Amino acid sequence: MRTQKTFMAKPQEVERRWYVVDAKDKVVGRLASKIAMVLMGKHKPQYTPHVDAGDFVVVINASRVRFTGRKWEQKCYYRHSGYPGGLKVKKAKELLESKPEEILRHAVRGMLPKNNLGRRLLKKLKIYPGESHPHQAQQPAKLEL
Repeated sequence: MRTQKTFMAKPQEVERRWYVVDAKDKVVGRLASKIAMVLMGKHKPQYTPHVDAGDFVVVINASRVRFTGRKWEQKCYYRHSGYPGGLKVKKAKELLESKPEEILRHAVRGMLPKNNLGRRLLKKLKIYPGESHPHQAQQPAKLEL
């Protein structure tokens, strides 16, 4: 009797590709979930949960993303200095003005695994607030989401 074996991708066998995503007028959460899928490699048949099988993603126009509803005024981003009373709060509108790429990075980070693999996957995400990016040498393919 023959049984099928479960395929497990090996890190050295994984073929990595580069994709460029235009974030202009895209909703943050929906865009972040698609980017997280590509970073993890879930769009490939060789997906293995414990192996970094994903691709690199370059996001352009991150300063032109949008939220639905009243999130620009209501959504808050928190960080803490580690000292008593050291909670810092920024509204989404303020964060867009100071660090527009952090809005998308924060959303994608929340959709990746919370372990060493997730931190490695996040390093394959490159976000730029404008049209240009320095990754032309990798010949990224346009990814329609």
